[in-house]
Amino acid sequence: MRVLRQIHSHLLTHPLPISSLSFALSKLVGFAALSPHGDINYAKKVFYQIADPNIFSYNSLIRGLSQLQTPSPEPIFIFKKLVKRNYPKSNTFTLAFVLKACSILMAAEEGQQVHSRVIRTGFDSSPFVQTSLVNFYGKCEDIKLARKLFDEIPERNVVAWSSMISGYSRIGMVNEAFGLFREMQKAGVDPDEVTMVSVISACAMSGALDVGRWVHAYIEKKFIENDLEVSTALVNMYAKCGRIEKAREIFEAMTVKDTKAWSSMMVGFAIHGLVDDALMAFARMEEAQVKPNHVAFIGVLSACAHSGLVSEGRKYWSSMLDSGFEPSMEHYGCMVDLFCRADLIEEAYTFVETMPISPNPAIWRTLLVGCKKNKILDKGEIVGERLLKLEPLNAENYSILASLYASVSEWVKMSIVRKQMKDKGIKAVPGCSAIEVDGFVHEFVMGDWSHPESKDIREVLRDVSRRVRDAGHEPFISAVLHNVGDEEKENALCEHSERLAIAFGLLKTKAPVVIRVVKNLRVCGDCHEVTKIISKLYEREIIVRDRVRFHKFVNGACSCREFW
Repeated sequence: MRVLRQIHSHLLTHPLPISSLSFALSKLVGFAALSPHGDINYAKKVFYQIADPNIFSYNSLIRGLSQLQTPSPEPIFIFKKLVKRNYPKSNTFTLAFVLKACSILMAAEEGQQVHSRVIRTGFDSSPFVQTSLVNFYGKCEDIKLARKLFDEIPERNVVAWSSMISGYSRIGMVNEAFGLFREMQKAGVDPDEVTMVSVISACAMSGALDVGRWVHAYIEKKFIENDLEVSTALVNMYAKCGRIEKAREIFEAMTVKDTKAWSSMMVGFAIHGLVDDALMAFARMEEAQVKPNHVAFIGVLSACAHSGLVSEGRKYWSSMLDSGFEPSMEHYGCMVDLFCRADLIEEAYTFVETMPISPNPAIWRTLLVGCKKNKILDKGEIVGERLLKLEPLNAENYSILASLYASVSEWVKMSIVRKQMKDKGIKAVPGCSAIEVDGFVHEFVMGDWSHPESKDIREVLRDVSRRVRDAGHEPFISAVLHNVGDEEKENALCEHSERLAIAFGLLKTKAPVVIRVVKNLRVCGDCHEVTKIISKLYEREIIVRDRVRFHKFVNGACSCREFW
């Protein structure tokens, strides 16, 4: 940049003809915007000094601004400026770069306008632009349109395949992601690091450990570069698939560890309830002079929350503020969660009331769960009212409030809440659990018997229910809010999605294979107790990853120690 400024100074003091000057300045913009040693702010200043910027200048600045760590709408504004001028006309690079900016910002409306322009200008046959559109719609979670555009690309390169696989992975369509990866191999297209990160992320999301192991072995077999991104993805995958020791092994073998790697390891420790390891990792990161990012602080604060370490949580909170780090909504949420788990509801309520930013629904929901757990009706009603104002159509809010009323035997109020749901046509989010067997992820929804092997699953469930009852377990039927008899309530508990997934695991696998289940909601108290009993009666290790953390059931005990 020092030399670049000297060249710029020379150009200003030794004027060239306008056309030559514009060309030279465009090269300055290109270097300042795109070089690893460049300066994007300098690039902008030079760009706005050019009387008649050429398309190279526009493209360089749009692309450079899209590569910033903090996403910015500036690339879209510059593209709009270009469109208004209508000269110089955009080319395939311009459209691809601005689509990337839209995908980063998830600016769906702006991206659709760019897509319209692509069609009008006749660039819809460009593979470069087509791939950018696949990536854009995948990032914006319009997976049907992304797939349609993908199928229309005559010759798909590795970027197109990776973008489509990433799109499936992003929204949890893991079987589709794995299937497309297999198609890619059949098509003779060699995957790169980006492809592997997308496939590994799909494994992490679904808890598909067997496929994840295969992908890891594939990376080593094909000598795909195990760079920082791939290694970090593997750490995250093994942690989220319940193999925290394997995640630690890969992490420790990494020669270079950036903030993202440290954060992934800390969050992994946190969701496994390994608070000492999480706090030690944070200390080691600071010793290595790696600056913590917002995810690192989320990791360490959530680790404290999962183990009820209130004083330590306060210490890290103060440390974060003292370092000049501005807390995000997620950090405030961690602190509220910490107080609520420790049954400090009054402190949590005061903390929320004094937040400098308006609490989001997730924070009010955490507080409402705390009120329900501690049967605090007065505060719970206030919190519930605020939550319903913010999210009047979210079924979960009504369910938690109804549970609060049920916990204090306010049956009339509970019925009113359920009637509100019915009148508004709001249906509760069903519990959904996934289990991987033989490389395929099977999903089960509460009370849904559409699985091809449902008859055999019912038989296993009957056997489980009989043996669990004989072991002395009494179902927690008070947790079922429906106005039905005790037998119907007991049957409803038996049809929870994790029970169906565990039954399928017992049906299709034998010891010592670990049964691994991923659930979209928190595990209920009855399922938690029953799974402990199953692990002992059937002598099986069962690992359940719910929305909050991991539960490892072995010989009648859970790793969470009843704190979740």
